[in-house]
Amino acid sequence: MPPARGHAGRRRSSAATAHPATVHPATAGAADRRSGAERRTGPDRRTNTFRALLIGAWQARRRGLRRAEAATLGAVDWHAPRWFAAALIVLLLSFMDTVLTLVLVGHGAVEINPLMQPLVLGGGRSFAFFKLALTAGAVTILVVLARVPVFGRLLAGPVLTGTALLYMVLVGYELWLLDGLAG
Repeated sequence: MPPARGHAGRRRSSAATAHPATVHPATAGAADRRSGAERRTGPDRRTNTFRALLIGAWQARRRGLRRAEAATLGAVDWHAPRWFAAALIVLLLSFMDTVLTLVLVGHGAVEINPLMQPLVLGGGRSFAFFKLALTAGAVTILVVLARVPVFGRLLAGPVLTGTALLYMVLVGYELWLLDGLAG
């Protein structure tokens, strides 16, 4: 059998190829990785995503990506305050949109969204619940995926910011419609 070779074809020292019991403590981790031995103990903390969402903002350990290929769900457990601000703005504007839509429908306007129209006509409570739950779910997904490319190469975080801007335009339009009704 030929001698073991390390990086770039160089021969490894005899200490690197020694039995794991005789390996220097500084290189013991590398020897365990080569042998496939599992060194971790206790439960895998990565399996509880919901806990990470709730506690991660206060006790964050990983604030940035370690590798370019790590831009996936759960790659970080702390999200930038700008994504929180954008999420909060979207949720508040969604609430305002819900209230303004119900007021406008009460004054004779028609909901143009064919999926929401039956809910608006049903009294508004189911419309408000469904719309806010749908928005909160989508915002949560966008915050979790803030650094992950979606829709090709576009990152989810800027999509969240764009959603906030679109909601601002929509609420402004609804306020303009209400001003026209009052005047």
